Amino acid sequence: MKRKRGGEEEGMDIVWQTPANPPHPHDYVFRNGIRFVRPYYFEFIAHVKNRWAGKTIVDLFAEEFKGRPYDYYVSAVKCGRIQVDGEIVSVSYVVKPSQKISHFLHRHEPPVMACDVVILQKEPDVLTICKPASVPVHPCGQYRKNTVVGILQAEHGLAPLFPIHRLDRLVSGLLILARNAAKADIFRQQIEAGLVHKQYIAKVVGEFPENELIVDANIDYNAREGRSTAEVRDSPKGKAASTKFTRISTNGTQSIVLCEPITGRTHQIRVHLQYSGHPIANDMLYLSEQTVDRSVKGWSADRSARISNVSLTSDLDEVLNACEENSNEDFSIDPMCTNCPNLAPKGYDGDEDALWLHCIRYTGPGWTYECPYPDWAKLV
Repeated sequence: MKRKRGGEEEGMDIVWQTPANPPHPHDYVFRNGIRFVRPYYFEFIAHVKNRWAGKTIVDLFAEEFKGRPYDYYVSAVKCGRIQVDGEIVSVSYVVKPSQKISHFLHRHEPPVMACDVVILQKEPDVLTICKPASVPVHPCGQYRKNTVVGILQAEHGLAPLFPIHRLDRLVSGLLILARNAAKADIFRQQIEAGLVHKQYIAKVVGEFPENELIVDANIDYNAREGRSTAEVRDSPKGKAASTKFTRISTNGTQSIVLCEPITGRTHQIRVHLQYSGHPIANDMLYLSEQTVDRSVKGWSADRSARISNVSLTSDLDEVLNACEENSNEDFSIDPMCTNCPNLAPKGYDGDEDALWLHCIRYTGPGWTYECPYPDWAKLV
């Protein structure tokens, strides 16, 4: 879809994308083991909330979307890259509740590891894949094309897909996707009825107890901090949570542990392992000062993890600098874009892109799906 926004510089041929535009293999740029997305023009749509009403269009963006400077929003309104109800307005325009706001911008997505999204099983109604760490499952936040769903559509023509369970961006392993809404609903009902058994493996700090360990501790998630805490079972804080752990192997310094969550809370396995005194050995979000010396001090989860022998953060600064120097080879520079000439968006630090936590198996009524173990599961 080609549209020239009012006030755009003469000669600029801009193709605006919406969520209806599918990802394409040409959208990706691969460099030094990293998958970048070639920046593209995208229409973000929002509707005016009650608390936004009464603000000028520029003040609204400057106060609510602080990723860009005030002067950018002034210019964007003047040239029509920010519109209200499909119309160009003045910088002093005061917004009203429920009005449609469109922001047409040059979108840069964060990079991810350039690992293949390996298809494990392909059935008429179900697709299972081995999700690489660092890649989100579906569009969220800054990610749209650099997602499992986006990559499968671009590289394999697989759409629509309905993920039937969550895997955090930092987690790798088995991901089950229904290929139609009816099958997705069947999976949903089985999960809600407690009929699905989930198994993960983790590499943790220290010598994990030989006997089976069940952790019953409430999970209290703090959305502002992006992390959870474990509370005693009878605490008024958090939601009830239970996880069963079984040691698979140990070398005395680290252990490989089978993790079987009975409930499904945010960061449940990570928090319950921390609660047990054996946090995931490269999980800098939940490693305490006492345990960090026994694990990978100085390395974040992302710096220490390697999937298919590729590390996203290896020489990251060098790679990003090279991308900046050669960016004109891969995409056109937008004169108004606050991220150009970089491929990656500003503020991306590359420090949180893998975790030693891997989904290996899901079992339900009459079905089982599995994923191979990762290389880090071998202790030396």
